Amino acid sequence: MMQAAQMTAGVTSAATAEQPVAVVENPGGRSPILLICEHASKHLPARYGTLGLGPVELESHIAWDPGALGVAMELSRLLDAPLIHASVSRLVLDLNRDPSAPDSIWTLSERTTIPGNLDLDAAERAYRVREVYHPFHDAIDAFADARKAAGQLSAVVSIHSFTPVYRDVPRPWQIGLIFNRDERYARSVEAGLKKDPALVVGMNEPYSPADRVFHTLERHAEKRGLPPLMIEIRNDLIRTEEGQASWANRLAPLLREGARTL
Repeated sequence: MMQAAQMTAGVTSAATAEQPVAVVENPGGRSPILLICEHASKHLPARYGTLGLGPVELESHIAWDPGALGVAMELSRLLDAPLIHASVSRLVLDLNRDPSAPDSIWTLSERTTIPGNLDLDAAERAYRVREVYHPFHDAIDAFADARKAAGQLSAVVSIHSFTPVYRDVPRPWQIGLIFNRDERYARSVEAGLKKDPALVVGMNEPYSPADRVFHTLERHAEKRGLPPLMIEIRNDLIRTEEGQASWANRLAPLLREGARTL
């Protein structure tokens, strides 16, 4: 897949060392849609080692959302939309959680204990919030404010993936649309997806705002009066570039048309 123009945002913190937490793709994109991918990366900065996990766990869905960044990058290209994604694994800090929430730093994910996150003191938690959470979300704030002031922002969409089986329970959906009070964008995309009778579309499945997964969109869409939409795609469908491109091509016209009607 083609790579969009890229810039970095925020500062390179001691927590990340190697690169900024927030990476902006296609910053000059003409689309009024802002794409976000919080769980894009499985990267652990050197400071954290492996957090006591093995290679299998570090490649699994507990570390990132497999395939989500590939879909988001292709959507950015197809829509000519800016995309902001994270360069740090959610094992360090989950950027889609309120930083004061206990599960902003996971100690148990599904059935896997994260040894390096056990018994953290207040100073370490504050360090991760300062060095990971704030650079990422402050970069989105600055970018979104500038786009809105220029009349170039009408919706915010976050891209995620989910595991087909969670705690031994199969998940039947191929895609889920997560929404809160403003349902307009989600319902528009739902209508387009359901034209394919083979698709099983979850509405507020496999998660909903009640699961505290709407933090990014609350902060960056709802507080600006913009329609939010969180898209969850089952990760076995987007493990390959072909799968990622297929889903991006399916979603791009629906997102484009939905944004026109907002």
